[in-house]
Amino acid sequence: MGKFQIFQGKNGDYYFRLKASNGQIILASQGYKSKQGCKGGITSVQKNAASDAQFERKDGDGKFSFTLKAANKEVIGTSEVYTTKAARENGVASVMKNAPGADITEE
Repeated sequence: MGKFQIFQGKNGDYYFRLKASNGQIILASQGYKSKQGCKGGITSVQKNAASDAQFERKDGDGKFSFTLKAANKEVIGTSEVYTTKAARENGVASVMKNAPGADITEE
């Protein structure tokens, strides 16, 4: 089972990252001014990750990535950069599988 980790950056903002059961980071957030806002972002990921339509896939120069968007089209999470489309699709599938029931921890 995956897990969300909430942490505070050096700039004072709060961030989350979703890790797969193998510990690999599969989705990372933007910065939030408050921990509560960050938790709201996690809730949005959990709700939207079940729908493939919420994932925007990006290709360019042999690099592949995706973003997860909320219903209002705001980006709520960004993937790492993958070297193949197949690896990116595995990343999308992993977010869809891990996000909905993932535990939340704080660093």
